[in-house]
Amino acid sequence: MRPHACSGANAARQAWMDPLESVFFEADMNQEKISVATLQTGRTAVLAALLLAASLMLASTTVHASFGYYVGKNLTADGSVLLGGTGEEPSSHWLDIVPRLQHEPGTMVTVGATEEARLPAALSEIPQVEETFRYITMNYSSFAGFPAPLTNGGLNEHQVAVRDIWSPSRQELVDMTPVGQTGPNYSDLARFAVERARTAREAAEIIGALVDEYGYTTYGGNSHLIADPEEGWVVLQFAGGQGLWAAERLGPDDVRANYPGYIQEFPLDYMDHPDYMGSPNLIEFAVEQGWFDPDAGEPFVIEEVYGVGAMREDGSKYMSPARIEEILRDMAPVTVTDMMAMVRDPRISDDHDGYGQVAHLRDDLAHPDLALLWVAPTGSVTAPFLPWWIAIDDVPPEFGEHRYLTEGTAAAFINPEFQQQEATEFAGRLFTRLMFHTCAHPEEHLDRVTRILTAFEAEMLDQQPRIEAMALLAMEQDPELARELLTLYTHARADAAMKLGRDLVAGIELENRLVHGIARPPRGADINAGGVAVNCLIGGDPNLPPQEQE
Repeated sequence: MRPHACSGANAARQAWMDPLESVFFEADMNQEKISVATLQTGRTAVLAALLLAASLMLASTTVHASFGYYVGKNLTADGSVLLGGTGEEPSSHWLDIVPRLQHEPGTMVTVGATEEARLPAALSEIPQVEETFRYITMNYSSFAGFPAPLTNGGLNEHQVAVRDIWSPSRQELVDMTPVGQTGPNYSDLARFAVERARTAREAAEIIGALVDEYGYTTYGGNSHLIADPEEGWVVLQFAGGQGLWAAERLGPDDVRANYPGYIQEFPLDYMDHPDYMGSPNLIEFAVEQGWFDPDAGEPFVIEEVYGVGAMREDGSKYMSPARIEEILRDMAPVTVTDMMAMVRDPRISDDHDGYGQVAHLRDDLAHPDLALLWVAPTGSVTAPFLPWWIAIDDVPPEFGEHRYLTEGTAAAFINPEFQQQEATEFAGRLFTRLMFHTCAHPEEHLDRVTRILTAFEAEMLDQQPRIEAMALLAMEQDPELARELLTLYTHARADAAMKLGRDLVAGIELENRLVHGIARPPRGADINAGGVAVNCLIGGDPNLPPQEQE
């Protein structure tokens, strides 16, 4: 059990909290000065408001897998669909905004993996489509030996959001996976979905069609949780080299917590059912293997036939998917703030998290450029969510690719083209430091850090309608100016987040030094040996189910 703070902590805390509060909580954008009305007099007024807004904002201020949460639009406060989650990979993660691109006929894309993958594979090529859509994503450099850059999905210009999620196949399928397997891997499928799909259903169809035609390179089974402003889809891809996949629709009254990705009962007439899809051999192969008997009168349960059993109820984390779904239903009507809180919950979020995401998918969106993905630069238990609209032009260098945790860093010198970006302070590293300091004594620090982060986010959520209204008015006159407005706003908030992170790190590190000292590892210990994830769950481990807790 971690000790409680002694009285000396109060003096240390006050010494750094006073100036922090004066900077953060007294800062005020003074929104009345940048009201939408000032934009109605034309480009000059828009530019004046833009510059004023920018200046004011700058002044204020175990298993490595992924999880995802879906909440249908009938269960949210504003009628939107919400999709939240994170990626769990021992890797650097960096934000990228990929533009819409045109591709020459005959362009090919390299997919799959090499013999270095967890299940050895061979790279192959498949045709690229003529046009790929604009999308926001978090890239990363390492997982299961697959070639970088990798992605779990993201959000595209049509408000199609994709989350890649671990979903283990039964061992017999893993064992029969051929050496030299070919076809798109999980990351390829996620990227193709955001590049090519206009709806969640279309994304599911695209993933299935790619597996049908080109096969699937697996590390042992996977899934994707996909959503748009109307509905969601769960798409499972199975190991084994048999081209097996299955998909289930999620409607407006559904919630889903996938860790792992799961589908339960599945209709035998799925090929003709509007709420299900799957490979043509889905039932036939199970019958051939003796895993399902259609004459026994029992339902075809995907997680039992092709998975590793009923993981929805038991789970592999401190909270099972069933428990998380129960919590999400009890939250209804769910807000963006609620989903952020769920993604950063210390019973779930820890050092294994590479980032946090919440896609806010709105069917009344006034302009496609306002599609919005909230992203935390590392595990959101101690990192703020920032708003990234699809129209934003670029990413601040602090949120771009750095060498911290990037595969191959220890064996090579830096590419000089990255020299100045690498010289900036990496957001992922900064907020990981905050996690490490906070989680050393969470009973003293976590509540305070959470309150400060949620206050920071609440300010942005409060500003969001006006910022979007300003951008919409600018779009009517000058779309480039509107993109500039959104870019400057989020860059300013990103800069404020970095300042906030530095202040929190400095204060909590000082407090820990004065009150507890900095714990040192034993001589000879291996820094990369792994173990229990750094986490802020007091008295527990978020990576173990309750029955396995000490």
